Amino acid sequence: MQEKSNPNTISDQDLAAAFAKSNDMPQPGKHHKPKKDSAHRINLPLIALIVGCLGILGGATMLILSFIIAPKTKETFLFDDLNLTEQGTDNITYNALTGEALADGTTSNAPVYCIQVPNGTDGARPQAGLDQAGVVFEAIAEAGITRFAAIYQNPSSAIIGPIRSLRIYYLQWDTPFDCTIVHAGGSGDALAAVSQGYRDLTEDYTYMYRGTALGRRWNNLFTTSSYLRQFNANHGFESSNIKGFKRMTPTESEHSRIDTLAIEKLDIVHPTSKNTSELRPAVANISLSLGGWPDFNVNYTYDSASNKYLRSYASGQPHEIYACPGEDLGERNPEEACTLTQMAPSVVVALIVNERRASDNYHEDIDVIGSGNAYIFQNGTALEATWKKPSKDDQIVFLNSDGQEISLAPGQTFVTAVPSYGNVAF
Repeated sequence: MQEKSNPNTISDQDLAAAFAKSNDMPQPGKHHKPKKDSAHRINLPLIALIVGCLGILGGATMLILSFIIAPKTKETFLFDDLNLTEQGTDNITYNALTGEALADGTTSNAPVYCIQVPNGTDGARPQAGLDQAGVVFEAIAEAGITRFAAIYQNPSSAIIGPIRSLRIYYLQWDTPFDCTIVHAGGSGDALAAVSQGYRDLTEDYTYMYRGTALGRRWNNLFTTSSYLRQFNANHGFESSNIKGFKRMTPTESEHSRIDTLAIEKLDIVHPTSKNTSELRPAVANISLSLGGWPDFNVNYTYDSASNKYLRSYASGQPHEIYACPGEDLGERNPEEACTLTQMAPSVVVALIVNERRASDNYHEDIDVIGSGNAYIFQNGTALEATWKKPSKDDQIVFLNSDGQEISLAPGQTFVTAVPSYGNVAF
């Protein structure tokens, strides 16, 4: 396992402490009303006394008075120069799945869908609608071939898929999202488990259809956002109680990015002469090897302009998918109705897991309940962490070396289960 550290990376805790010291700012993750700067608190009795003596002290007193009541300006660099404002004072509601702000707070508990999407080289690629998933789990499903558990809330993709079979470890990742499990069959243990109280949509041609593109072969089962909503409506599934990852607010994430991407640490107490438009990432390239076929190893390249990670296969070929905006295009092939775009999540997480070939010597057994090492890539930086998931009902938490929970940046998050015999390089 390759581990690298960056001496210029500043922790969220250090950044928060610096803000608190210089600006009396609240700590990240807590919403407070802005406090009035002590520089603006005027001592009225003192001013009255000074004004009464103006005739005696003359011009010298006016100079002293202007110094007493003039507001300090040295502490306003980050907000004034970079045009950032503190969030949390406008009753903002954040999406529990992605951490992004919701325009309408009533959608925060909208139904969630967890869809099994293949990634084989046998017609599964390019997938459709994967760009709209808020969280994507990636792991080996069988014989070294990877598969995704794609988590959606409020999807508006006209085509989503292909859809393939379920594994027990994907179901254990899905459970905290309180979602409708969308799949086409599965392993015996997964099918036994999903039948016990889950919202279960397995292969059903009322809510799914088969595409006709010959190159897809058996990877041609698709659904639509309309079909998914209809299934939930027909079964009374009106909401989801999401247990999401701990997230930074967009402003907290931007503050972290400003300081951690700098070539050298910014002086946040005094105005800076640095050109903050030329911030450089601490970690620009990531490689995840799952220890099997090279076709399923992936690379990420950080794009500072979008603050996202461009996903490619180890061959260098971009991981392209079909973006299919629109409520209803009918039962179409994605090749006919959609546009290719490269996958580019905001956060990349590598979970180091204990993994082995199952007793059938074909499927995988992966330990996803418990704990292990992890690497978190966000805002252009890398952070070594520990992941913990006590039970199938608990969401994964990420802890730093001090045992404090790490907040993820808002946006789409790709979580890849890397076997302990694999490799993470950056």
